[in-house]
Amino acid sequence: MTSILYDAPGPRAKRRNVLFSVVFFVLLALLLWWIWQTMDEKGQLEWALWKPFTTSEAWTTYLLPGLADTLKAAALSMVIALPLGAVLGIARMSDHRWVRIPAGAVVEFFRAIPVLLLMLFANEFYVRSTGIPSDERPLYAVVTGLVLYNASVLAEIVRAGILSLPKGQSEAAMAVGLRKSQTMSSILLPQAVTAMLPAIVSQLVVIVKDTALGGVMLGFTELLNTRSTLAANYANVIPSFIVVAVIFIVLNFILTSFASWLEGRLRRSKRSTGAVLGADKVDDVNAAEVGGTYGTGAGGSI
Repeated sequence: MTSILYDAPGPRAKRRNVLFSVVFFVLLALLLWWIWQTMDEKGQLEWALWKPFTTSEAWTTYLLPGLADTLKAAALSMVIALPLGAVLGIARMSDHRWVRIPAGAVVEFFRAIPVLLLMLFANEFYVRSTGIPSDERPLYAVVTGLVLYNASVLAEIVRAGILSLPKGQSEAAMAVGLRKSQTMSSILLPQAVTAMLPAIVSQLVVIVKDTALGGVMLGFTELLNTRSTLAANYANVIPSFIVVAVIFIVLNFILTSFASWLEGRLRRSKRSTGAVLGADKVDDVNAAEVGGTYGTGAGGSI
């Protein structure tokens, strides 16, 4: 049996795949066992190091406030970067050079600069040129850096998603007299959203993780920054890193799961409903078609 992309594996290939899978899981189990043994030898599995996470103080004083700031910075960055990236991506496909060239320059410029450098530049700008309070300045700098970088990346995702659509879509819209702006907003962009969604979600996950850069360099009180304070108070550096890593994994898993559900819903909504017409409805449709045909013929013969 042959598929479009590859030949279906035969008996020998299936046995080889099973063997590779067994070897992989055995090696993975050995690696996990080695990590467990190493942590046990170093005393990192002692209950005293993990006990703080069973109390409310560690969560309400350190982890939950840091998680709230992480989500706040990520949400603000997403809300601003998504529409800005869509505007820049569409502008890069404009027929007008005075729109297309500046948009392309902005996208290429900010996409080429590391996001941490953008945060540092933004922080210095707010220090020297604005009156933003010092306790709020790190949040402004983190959001600014994330928006500038991720909007430029999302602009390329939007442009690639629209260009991936068949040209017949645009040609059909032109044939019925739609303007380019109407074609973009009513036909191309809605269809491209489903194709772009996995890449967009991947970039949103990057936004959530990159908030930690502000905690390291700017003192932004996000999750990783508050973890260091917690570890200093409870002397549990490795356990605190593990707990924060699990929180990030769960957070990003929820985000990707929601995106998968949304993508499936969008794909199902674009399919035909498959509704079956009753006999009376079919008779009405046929009668209308026949009447229209005869009426046209009579009018033509007259």
